[in-house]
Amino acid sequence: MIFRMDPIARFATWFEEARHPAILDRTAMSLATATPDGAPSVRMVLLKGFDARGFAFYMNLQSRKGEELGANPRAALNFYWQDLERQVRIEGPVAPVSEGEADAYFATRPRGAQIGAWASDQSRPMKERGDFERRIVELATRYDSVDVPRPPQWSGFRLNPSRMEFWTGRENRLHEREVFTREGDGPWKMELLYP
Repeated sequence: MIFRMDPIARFATWFEEARHPAILDRTAMSLATATPDGAPSVRMVLLKGFDARGFAFYMNLQSRKGEELGANPRAALNFYWQDLERQVRIEGPVAPVSEGEADAYFATRPRGAQIGAWASDQSRPMKERGDFERRIVELATRYDSVDVPRPPQWSGFRLNPSRMEFWTGRENRLHEREVFTREGDGPWKMELLYP
């Protein structure tokens, strides 16, 4: 069955409805990656934009997640908005965002987060916290009266969905599940799944 509604448009509707007072951060999503040999890894990150091209998020490319995506460019995202009894699962290939997109987003970050992006060797062992804090002070001094440029190891990825599942909670675990799949940029197909 080919479904007429674009699941990204459905996501946009749900995302807007997640502006609910009880939801602390509607952009919070789990990001699942895998090592080259298939070992799974998951953590929370923030969605920084989405459109017909996919779902964008940013990171230190030398972090564990950055290295995993560089070696195995497929990922899964999961949004769970408990108070709305809704969940969206998204899977697909990832590709780097453009340098221009990374620069533009980096420029919107709070100055402290920009400094932190330079100071942190994310995911690497830290001998003592004082070393990190000294680096922050040194970098804040260096960039005291100028814009903080984007570090070369800091950028983002965009997940181009090939599978999107919308889950709605119902009483007695009689949940609703709709899954949309497509190959490449072909049409979306929708199926209902048993809960």
